[in-house]
Amino acid sequence: MQLPVVYQKAKDKVFMIWTTLQPRLTVHIGLAPSAKAIIILEQCGKNKGYQEMDACGFHPEGGCCMLDGPEKIESTINMKTLWKNISVEGIDIIFSRDAGRYICDYTYYASLYYGNGRAAFIHVPPLSKSVTADFLGKALQTIILEMLKQCGEERE
Repeated sequence: MQLPVVYQKAKDKVFMIWTTLQPRLTVHIGLAPSAKAIIILEQCGKNKGYQEMDACGFHPEGGCCMLDGPEKIESTINMKTLWKNISVEGIDIIFSRDAGRYICDYTYYASLYYGNGRAAFIHVPPLSKSVTADFLGKALQTIILEMLKQCGEERE
């Protein structure tokens, strides 16, 4: 499901995912335009600091995602362990504790909030000659299968 680059609409869709689909884990993928052949595994989402305007020219009231939410929420997926135990030939994978204060981090925080930490976020580079859609898809499949192992939800 593609989320809009609009704070409130993205948050509403994330709420809908958790309330109607009730997934065991939600994996969000966001574009990191400055990343060249790097996949970034994000560990936590932050609640405050959203001052940059979205595609409609708005930002959340007080720069906050959830008025009653904690400062940050950690994923139940241990991204550092995942990062240490996984490699994909042809692309670097790094660990991060800061998804940036824009729609990606905002969406991630909302998903962690609604899903009680059962969400993950992966920043990916733009497609290029070296990072093709097929290559990126296979790399993400490898990463997500490792996440599912952590959840005890791996299926054939």
